[in-house]
Amino acid sequence: MTPNEGTSAAQDLISAFERLTAEFAAEIASLSSEQDMRAVQARYLGKKGKATELMKGLGRLAPADRPAVGESANRARAAIEQAVQSRLHDLAGADLAADLERKIDVTLPGRGRRAGTLHPLTRVRLEIEQIFHGMGFEVRTGPWIETEWNNFDALNTPADHPARDMQDTFYVEGGFILRSHTSPVQIRTMLAGPPPVKIIAPGNVFRRDDDATHTPMFPQCEGLHVDRNVSFEDLKATLIAFVQRFFGPDTQIRLRPSFFPFTEPSAEVDASCFLCEGKQPARSTCRLCKGTGWLEIGGSGMVHPNVLAAVGYDKYDVTGFAFGMGLSRMAMLKYGVSDLRLFYENDLRFLRQFPTS
Repeated sequence: MTPNEGTSAAQDLISAFERLTAEFAAEIASLSSEQDMRAVQARYLGKKGKATELMKGLGRLAPADRPAVGESANRARAAIEQAVQSRLHDLAGADLAADLERKIDVTLPGRGRRAGTLHPLTRVRLEIEQIFHGMGFEVRTGPWIETEWNNFDALNTPADHPARDMQDTFYVEGGFILRSHTSPVQIRTMLAGPPPVKIIAPGNVFRRDDDATHTPMFPQCEGLHVDRNVSFEDLKATLIAFVQRFFGPDTQIRLRPSFFPFTEPSAEVDASCFLCEGKQPARSTCRLCKGTGWLEIGGSGMVHPNVLAAVGYDKYDVTGFAFGMGLSRMAMLKYGVSDLRLFYENDLRFLRQFPTS
């Protein structure tokens, strides 16, 4: 390369860097976000940017021409960075001016943050625990994964009972199951020590159900009282005291004969409708009881002698009663909710309808 050719190539590079600066300024002039400007800056100054590509021609120049081209490259880089800072400063000033021009009505109330509250199912569980604690019951809990013996055999449920079918119960590896009720907590409590026993067992249970009134997992609460001379009259008195605290002082109960493997005799428990109070004409249009005047709330009965024997209690010396209710069902009745699945969808529009205290 002749001296004249080298000088011409150096001038071409210097001119290219000057054009690069002008091109960059024109390209960012219409941009309105820092992210977009940084992306353009990377296209010019990045490892594979336009300025880097131009610098590759520096090695073909004569040593005497390289300082002038390097100085031109540095000026271009500094100009590009300065253009970015200047443009960002202008944008910040424009945003501030727009904020200052915005009219604000200082008489409007502050937005603030909505205070959180307990889920309605949690509220119902805590209320039920408080009611029974006032009657001398202790709160006990147990594992969700149980043995078949604790969940069925100890509760006088035979091997061919429909509840033990795979279409009703969730079976897991190792011969265990997801408990289908909280009754295993009663078994564990009785195995742990002699009577008297007076407990309630709230907790989640699992069954193969899924519709408007059933879910595969739902909270339940069961109660157990075992001691000498515990009678069916004690069971009825306990249930009446509970429903009058939970639904209202005028609520009554109705016990309908039924069958459960772990109690004998057994009874379904109905509470008088606290909304229409079983009166006409309100009763015929009541959205809760559907005109019957009664609300089904759970099952109950005297502990079966076989259950007492299974845990090592003397069935001739002690007696006991047990009861159980679904907390979702109780929440549906208390709040007048028609679809149980609403409690599990986490829809804030639904949850905000409940009291916050």
